[in-house]
Amino acid sequence: MWVSHLSLSNFRNYKNAEIDLNPGFNLFLGANGQGKTNAIEAIAYFTNLSSHRVSQDQALIRTDCESAIVRMRVQRSERETLLEFQLNKALKNRAQINKSPAKPRQLTENFSTVVFAPEDLQIVRGEPSVRRKFLDQTQTLRNPHFSALISEYEKVVKQRNALLKTAKIQRSQGFEKPESIVTTLEIWDARLVELGVKIWRARIQLLHALKPFFENAYQQLTNSDHQLSAELITNDISNFVELSDVEIQERFWDALNANRASDFARAQTSIGPHRDDLELSLNALPVKGYASHGETWSFVLAMRLAVAELLKKESTAGDPVLILDDVFAELDKSRRDKLFCAAQDFEQTIVTAAVADDVPKNINWHVVHIQKGEVIPGEVTNV
Repeated sequence: MWVSHLSLSNFRNYKNAEIDLNPGFNLFLGANGQGKTNAIEAIAYFTNLSSHRVSQDQALIRTDCESAIVRMRVQRSERETLLEFQLNKALKNRAQINKSPAKPRQLTENFSTVVFAPEDLQIVRGEPSVRRKFLDQTQTLRNPHFSALISEYEKVVKQRNALLKTAKIQRSQGFEKPESIVTTLEIWDARLVELGVKIWRARIQLLHALKPFFENAYQQLTNSDHQLSAELITNDISNFVELSDVEIQERFWDALNANRASDFARAQTSIGPHRDDLELSLNALPVKGYASHGETWSFVLAMRLAVAELLKKESTAGDPVLILDDVFAELDKSRRDKLFCAAQDFEQTIVTAAVADDVPKNINWHVVHIQKGEVIPGEVTNV
């Protein structure tokens, strides 16, 4: 799978832009702040209908414009697919596939990409929510319907918390918890358990599937035999990797019952997948706080490469597009060369760089020069 053409209209700092791409290695070259990352952000948006940089779509629409349009031609073997999305400030977003109206979520079924950007260091350094997002977005790449499961689970947590808040307010006014609230809470608890077990099972299976690719990618990047670990950590429910779904449900119910009084007191749901974390370690020590800067970069790069390799193995649509946003400038020459070797295994790799010296030499690069939101004519095939 590879992108042959990208068309941007009122997206970020682009008024209009037409960008041709090739299979193999593509380089978006330009000084910082010119729009290189904006272009790859548009490509990556088709993967999960969200930006890897901001949480709100409106930030993607050019200033003083009401909408932005992105079109992309994707090649899979001999088949070409035209994907399009329109982001709107006032109306619902729209999507088209081969000029026919489609549900936005259908775009994700026709394209996948794996992006590594400097923000990914937060997978190690950031809050647990960042690591949960990594797990869930990765699982959604494997199974687009997983996002609906996460969305439904989050709605249940929200409804349960609202009920707990109502009970807390009533208690502060001198009322005991009415039987109706307890009964309704049990209904939400049942739904919480049902959905939560499915999410846990998917996360555990994902980590199991990623493990060999993760270890291989790290060894490839560092030439070391360090011991890596990425383990799911749950609140009050642990060591259930080998348990059946029924046994996990029983533990979930036990934990909910044990924490019910504190949940009422805090008006918060304290148990469930929304409280999970991912414990990342290198040689039995937490990567956060113990690994060097270079080791941290290698660790996170290996995680993204593992995702790309897993998708490549499982997908019938072809390789995911590999995007490396401003990565080479942060790596020493040895790691640059090793990362480039790993990237050669994919149908298309897109790299952004501020200067040509940041990328490996003697490569048949297809170069796109970008300046102030415009594509500058001229192609360099050997950086």
